[in-house]
Amino acid sequence: MPLAERDEKTIEKLREMRDQAAKGKNGNSALRRYYHEQLLRQVRFNVPTGASILDVGCGNGDMLAALSPRRGLGIDFSEENIKLAVQKHPHIEFRVLDAHNLELGEKFDVVLLSNLVGELLDVQEVLRRLRDACHGRTRVIITHYNYMWGPMVKLVELIGIKQKQLEQNWLENEDLENLMELAGIEPVKSNRHLLAPLPLGPVADLINNYVATMPFLGRLCLNELVVGRLKPDTLRKRRDYAVSVIVACKDERGNIEELVRKTPRMGKGTELIFVDGHSKDGTLEEIERCISIVKELNPELDDVRVFTQPGKGKGDAVRMGFDMAKGDILMILDADITVRPEDLPKFYEALVTGQGEFINGSRLVYPMESQAMRFLNMLANHFFGWTFSWLLEQRLTDTLCGTKVLFREDYERIKAGRAFFGDFDPFMDFDLLFGAAKQNLKIREVPIRYRAREYGDIKIDRFRHGLLLLKMSAIGFKRFKLHRQASDD
Repeated sequence: MPLAERDEKTIEKLREMRDQAAKGKNGNSALRRYYHEQLLRQVRFNVPTGASILDVGCGNGDMLAALSPRRGLGIDFSEENIKLAVQKHPHIEFRVLDAHNLELGEKFDVVLLSNLVGELLDVQEVLRRLRDACHGRTRVIITHYNYMWGPMVKLVELIGIKQKQLEQNWLENEDLENLMELAGIEPVKSNRHLLAPLPLGPVADLINNYVATMPFLGRLCLNELVVGRLKPDTLRKRRDYAVSVIVACKDERGNIEELVRKTPRMGKGTELIFVDGHSKDGTLEEIERCISIVKELNPELDDVRVFTQPGKGKGDAVRMGFDMAKGDILMILDADITVRPEDLPKFYEALVTGQGEFINGSRLVYPMESQAMRFLNMLANHFFGWTFSWLLEQRLTDTLCGTKVLFREDYERIKAGRAFFGDFDPFMDFDLLFGAAKQNLKIREVPIRYRAREYGDIKIDRFRHGLLLLKMSAIGFKRFKLHRQASDD
C-alpha cells in the first residue's frame, strides 16, 4: 500500500530528525543510560538465548548487539543510524530500510520493535508486513511509551534531557493489542514497567523492583511491553501428530483398567505410559495385566508401557514419562480419573489448531460432582489462579489441574531452561506453567467437568501443600517480577 505524498513528507522530516539525533552529543547522559538499561532488561527477559532477531527501528544497534543473537538483522530508515550501528557492531548486519515498505524474504525467531510504534504512520500496515518475517514459533516483541507520560516526555524534551521528536501515537496496551489482532498477530501477554525512570540508586530500585510490580500501580509505569505471535489461521495447514499420554500413579490399582479402556486414539496414534511410584496395592501388577490384554480392552491404543520412577513425587514421575515418550504431543492425565480420559481430544484439538501452545485444564468453570473438591481447596485454587495470572501475565483459573498438554519441542525448550527456576516443584504443574510463561507460549485453558474420586485416597494435604503453593508464588514473584527488573542473567 503506497504512502500518500503528505505521509512521505512526514517520514522525510522524521528521517532528518533521526539523522541529526544520530550525530548528536547528548546520548550518554546518566538519565538516558539508566532508561535504556532498564528497557534492555525487560526485552532480554523475553528473548531466548541464541535466537535469530530482526530489530525494526534498530537505531545505533546497541540493543540488538546486547541480545547476542545467533543471527541479527537491524533495519532503520536513518542512514546516519545505520552508519553508526555498522561502526559500533561490525559483526551484525544492518540495512537502511523503511518498515512501511518491508520485504525481507527471511524469517526470524524474534521480531523486535523497541519504542518505534509511536512514530509509525501506519502501525497496522507495518505489523501486517512483519508477518512475512515470522514463522510459527516467532515472538513479536513491542515496547512503547505509556500515553499517560506524554506531558512528562514533552517536558524533558523541552529542557534538553531528551532529543525532540514528532508527535507520538500515544497507544495504550489495549490499543496496540487491537492493532496487532487486526494485522493477524495475536497478543500473548503484556506488562508495564519503570515507574521511576531516574537513576536514584536504591530508591529507584525499590520503586521499580517492588512498587511498580503491584497490581494497578503498573498502569502508571513509563514503558509498556506486548509479546505476540502469528494468529493460528495464518499458520501452516493442520496436520496430525502422535500422542503420548503420561499417567503418574501410586496405589491406584482400581483405576488402571478404566484408564486403559477409556483413553482414546488421537491424531496419528496414542501411546499410554504409566509411571509407577512404588505402589503397595498391586498397581504395577494390574498395569502389567492390562498390557497383556490391551487389544481386548482398547484396540485403538497403539501401545501401553510402564516404568517405575527412580525417585519419588509426581514431578519426578512425569519427567521420566516425558523422557520415555515417543509422541510429538505430551499429555499428563491424573490416575485418579477425576478428569476423564474421554476429555483429552478437546486438549488435542486446542493444541493442533494453534488456539494455544500450552493447554491447561480448568476444573473451576463447570459444576463439580459432590465432594470432588473440598470448599477450602476450591477457595485456594481461585486465589492462586488470580495470583498466577498476575505473575505470569496470562489468564489462569486453575493452576493445579493435573491435565496439561504441549508439544514435545516446547517441552524440550522448557527443560533446557529449567535451571532458571531450579528444581523446586514436586508436582510438575508449576515447573511447566513457569517454563511455558518464560518461553512466551500462549497458554489456553480447556474447561472440564471434575469428577469425584472413586478409588483410592486423595494425595493432597491441603495445609502442607498450601504452604508449598505460597512458596511457589514467592518463587514466581522473584523470577518473573523481580528478576527481569534487577538482573541481566
